[in-house]
Amino acid sequence: MLTWLHTPPAAPRLPQAEIDRKYPRLRFQVFMGIFLGYAGFYLIRNNISTIAPLLLDENGVIDKPAVGIIANAVLISYGLSKFFSAMVSDRSNARYFLPLGLGLSAIMNLIVAFVPWVSASVGIFATVMFINGWFQGMGYPPCGRVVVQWFSTNERGWKGSLWNTSHNLGAGALPFLVAFGLHLTEQNWRAAFWVPAVVALVVAVISFVLIRDNPTAVGLPPIDEYRNDPPKVAEDTNNGLGISTRELVFKHILTNKIILLLAIGNVFVYALRYGVLNWVTTYLSEVHNMSITSGLISFGAFEIAGFIGTILCGWTSDKIFNGNRSASILLFTTGAGLSIAGYWLMPVGTPFLVMVLFVALIGGFIYGPVGLIGLQALDLSPANVAGTAAGFTGLFGYLLGATLASTGVGYLVEYAGWDVTFMVFLGFAVLIFIIFLFIRREENALLERRKMMI
Repeated sequence: MLTWLHTPPAAPRLPQAEIDRKYPRLRFQVFMGIFLGYAGFYLIRNNISTIAPLLLDENGVIDKPAVGIIANAVLISYGLSKFFSAMVSDRSNARYFLPLGLGLSAIMNLIVAFVPWVSASVGIFATVMFINGWFQGMGYPPCGRVVVQWFSTNERGWKGSLWNTSHNLGAGALPFLVAFGLHLTEQNWRAAFWVPAVVALVVAVISFVLIRDNPTAVGLPPIDEYRNDPPKVAEDTNNGLGISTRELVFKHILTNKIILLLAIGNVFVYALRYGVLNWVTTYLSEVHNMSITSGLISFGAFEIAGFIGTILCGWTSDKIFNGNRSASILLFTTGAGLSIAGYWLMPVGTPFLVMVLFVALIGGFIYGPVGLIGLQALDLSPANVAGTAAGFTGLFGYLLGATLASTGVGYLVEYAGWDVTFMVFLGFAVLIFIIFLFIRREENALLERRKMMI
């Protein structure tokens, strides 16, 4: 049953001349498949925030707290699905798994747009979006699987980080699609759901055409053999006898000190990311007396710098630190901490461009660890459980880190003030640094063992 969704069997090995010809082309092809595919998920993840004012004005059923409930339903579901879907994805064919998740998510958005009774009830709307969030969780795991299968350890940092910027492409394209849809429909908010959903369905088809699950399925050698670049952790097959998903998860994730530390570190990384980003407009308005427009410009600067920082952090881990992701994360965490301190300590009356510069520096530095932690989980796990490990770190980041940054920071600002809030932010940066000092030691040991295999 559903055998087409399972990991494809190995095909007969192609002649060497054919391998040399096909491998580079297919690597680029599958990269574009997951890059476009993952960008597609961001077109339809949580579009309610783009048209909330129109929705609030329509019939009075959806108010501001309801918008928050609906948005949080996606966030919670996505965090859970990112882990549980990964357990299925690690044993599935990425060529089918990613387009399936994207297509189902698009269908949920079409239901919101064309079934009137969905938006007539907060409970139903939140339930539909919770289901949408679950399908959204099917995006990252197959992409992580493809990255591990097609790109080896000493190139995975910057190429994986480059792939991770696809979410910037999707998030950046969404406002244009929404604006186009609103223009077509004379400001009907439903266009914010159906126009991006139609584009996402097209992207799902393109991804299916481009993606191939792994090299051996198309007659090519495994990537570590092709590039003579062994993984940090060997695949666990229990001496060829096979091992269940439950046993793999327990052995390599739930009782794995490195993966647990990565997950805890990700909580504080996400808390910093969203703690600064979600409150930038409020902080600049309340403390520096700047306009909402100034805050929005700073918001954009944070994201643009994050795009650059993500790639640079991955490149640094490959080219300067020879595959040691922790060393790069430590460097970027230090930069983030210093930038947050500067952002906080600038006196009232500081020029607007200086404040934008500090916000951009924070985004550039913090997005490096955001992108690299998932890749590090892929690196430090056997290939047959790598996606689940990355999903586990994402579960902690979204359910705990993002919640801490929204609700937690809100209470902190309200009852303790901005100075205490920024002290807590700097405390988070210190905790991240300490956690990755421990991880770096373990990672160094794995890298030394790997050198002996080359």
